[in-house]
Order: sequence, then C-alpha cells, then structure tokens
Amino acid sequence: MVGGTLYTYPDNFRAFKVLIAAQYSGASVKVQENFVFGETNTAKDFLAKFPTGKVPAFEATDGTCLTESNAIAYYVANNALRASESPVHSAQVIQWMQFADSEILPASCTWVFPTLGAMQFNKSQTERAKEDVKKAMKVLNDHLLHHTFLVGERISLADIAVACTMFHLYQHVMDPEFRKSFGNTNRWFQTIVNQPEVKKVIGEFKLCVKMAQFDAKKFAEVGKAAGGDKKGKKEEKKPKEEKKPKEKKKEEPAEPAEEEPKPIKQKDPFEGYPKGNFDMDDFKRFYSNNDEDKSIPYFWEKFDKENYSIWRCDYKYADELTMVFMSCNLIGGMFQRLDKLRKNAFSSVCLFGENNNSTISGIWVWKGHDLVFELSDDWKIDYASYDWTKLDSDSEETKKLLEQYFKWEGTDKDGRKFNQGKIFK
Repeated sequence: MVGGTLYTYPDNFRAFKVLIAAQYSGASVKVQENFVFGETNTAKDFLAKFPTGKVPAFEATDGTCLTESNAIAYYVANNALRASESPVHSAQVIQWMQFADSEILPASCTWVFPTLGAMQFNKSQTERAKEDVKKAMKVLNDHLLHHTFLVGERISLADIAVACTMFHLYQHVMDPEFRKSFGNTNRWFQTIVNQPEVKKVIGEFKLCVKMAQFDAKKFAEVGKAAGGDKKGKKEEKKPKEEKKPKEKKKEEPAEPAEEEPKPIKQKDPFEGYPKGNFDMDDFKRFYSNNDEDKSIPYFWEKFDKENYSIWRCDYKYADELTMVFMSCNLIGGMFQRLDKLRKNAFSSVCLFGENNNSTISGIWVWKGHDLVFELSDDWKIDYASYDWTKLDSDSEETKKLLEQYFKWEGTDKDGRKFNQGKIFK
C-alpha cells in the first residue's frame, strides 16, 4: 500500500486533492506536523528533496519524492480513481484535471484573490475572469446534463481535482444568483463535497451566500503585514510569494481549519418529532432478507400511520430523459445527496420504459406528515424536480401501488414496463 508524508500548509486546496484520493484508495498519507510555511520549505534538507520549494510536496515511504498536486494525487490513488480499466476513461481523467488547472484556476485566482486581500483589484481583469468562470461552468453544466460524474459511472480523480479547484469559487464569490444557471454543475459539486471520503478531509462545505468584494483597507493591511493574513497566504501559488509569510504562519496552528467542523454537531432535522412505534431499521433488515411476499405484509403490520407518511414522487421532466443508464444515474445521485435522511426514510424508486422513452417514479416512506426536504438545505437539491403526492395509507389503491413498487413490477400510467429500480434504505 502506498504511504508517505505530505508537506503542506493548512486549508491548501491542492493538498485536499491528495488527501481525498488517499481516503478513497486507503493510502497511508500523513501530513507533516509543525510545518511552517516559508521556513520548512526553504530549509536545505527540504530543498534537497524538493528543489522548487513548492508545496504540497510528498515523500513516499520508499523515498520517492514528488511535487505538483495532480501528480501526487495520481500516485496515491487506486486504479478505480485513475479509471485504469479503460484507456479512454484514463485519458479523460487527465483531460479534466488539466481543464481544472488551465480553464478554472487562473480565472478563480484573478477573481477570488483580490477579495481575500491577496492581490490588487483590477476591474477589467476581474470582469474577464467572471466570464471565463461562466464559460467553464457551462462546459461542466452541459457535460453533466447526461452524466452523474465527469468520467464513467463513479467518482474519479477528475471529479476530485475539478471540485477542489472550484472550492474558492463556491466558497467566496459564486453566490446563489451567479450559480443558479448551472444546476447540473451545482448538483454534481454538492454530490462530491458530501461524499464521506471528501468530508473527512474538508468537513462541512458552506456555499457562498453573498459575493465577496475587494476591500482596499484589507488589501493594505495584508500588504503591510507582509502576507500575514491567513486567507491570503492560503491562496498563494507563486514560489516568490510563498517565501514571505515567515512569522505570522506560526500562528495558524492555533486555528486547525481541517478539524474545525468536527466538534460542530448539527441539529437533527427530526428533533421534536414523536418517536412513534415504527422501527424503520427493523423493516429495512426484514425487507433485505426476505421475499416481498413476506416483507410487504410485514410493512403494513408494523407501519405507524400516526407518525409516518407515504408519498409518491414523479419526475417532472420525463421528456428530457434519454439513455436508461443516465436516468438511473439521476436516481443514484439523488440518493447520495439524501444520505442523512436514510435513518428516517425508505423508498423504492423505479424507472419504467426504455432508452428515449422512460419515466421515473417512486414510493417513499418517512417520519412525519409533511415533505421532509424543507427540513434541511442538504435535502433540497433534487426534490423540486419531482411532483410529490401524499398517499392515503388506508386506501386499497395505495396498498396496490406500494406492492407494485416494492416488488419492482408492472407498468407506469402510460403503459411503459418496469425496467429497473433502486432502493433507498
């Protein structure tokens, strides 16, 4: 197994690429403790291994020394992240990683750095950077209209690299108004940053609410402090600039950014709801281990209609669905983004029809009698794309519908036959 030491300063988005890849691959990557930017990376022993003095830098347990974050991430990744099973997919991974560095990063730096006090503001350059960001976002948005991930059917280094390069944009300047035209890209980005492997590295990611603006006073203070402002230092890319912040960098360990989200316990969206007597976990286990002929009666025997409700969802834009596998990706993506709802919900979502003639609908069971998606911002991404109908748990029609969806059979209202389904449990 790959292992080694990563040299970097806190909150370096380039280092995040490496650490996230390591989470997926199981690589043993340790971040060098007591790293002081401007001192550690200018020391003779460091420069003997890494002549450029740039970070992140990586020293493997076998003595291999690497710089450039993409190369390090590729080294610690596994074959799945590299998409090695297909030469085409593997090449596409590299294509998207280079796209991030050439099409997104320059514009991001030009736009974001002045708002952090790390660069002088230039109006014409900033406006051009905004347009460049829009172009890159549109390229992603068009591609993600028919893909859940950038390459293939699962997360790869392409997704990790591009998402990390966009962190500053989504965090500081792309407010709701700016990003509203790029729904597919937003959905993909939210999917990536909410993956367990990603959250272990970056914590809870907060989207920009108000677009940051250049502050001349802040810029002057940062300049006077010789780069002492922490946000400015985190953004520096040029080796010459990296050597400035010697004294102030020592203060950064007092605020361990990567650990900051850990002690924050988010409020349970279902706090205050009656517990009820329907054991959701018990039913999920029974459904998983028994045939539907037994699990459906078991559901109705245990169901607590006073504290739980049954809903039907129907995808609003069925006329836009094309390939079956793409439609299934929509379902899978929604399930991923609703991961924190699993404890209090169960559903069977089905695809009916065939390529270029299909529809998506499903049956959901959750705690409470209202739409749950308004309880958490994390759950609002997909639900607006569906029509939601609350069903009467006592009606025979509901019982027949639930049986059809739990058994994965029958047709939709237009006669399209069941094709395949996914269970949210």
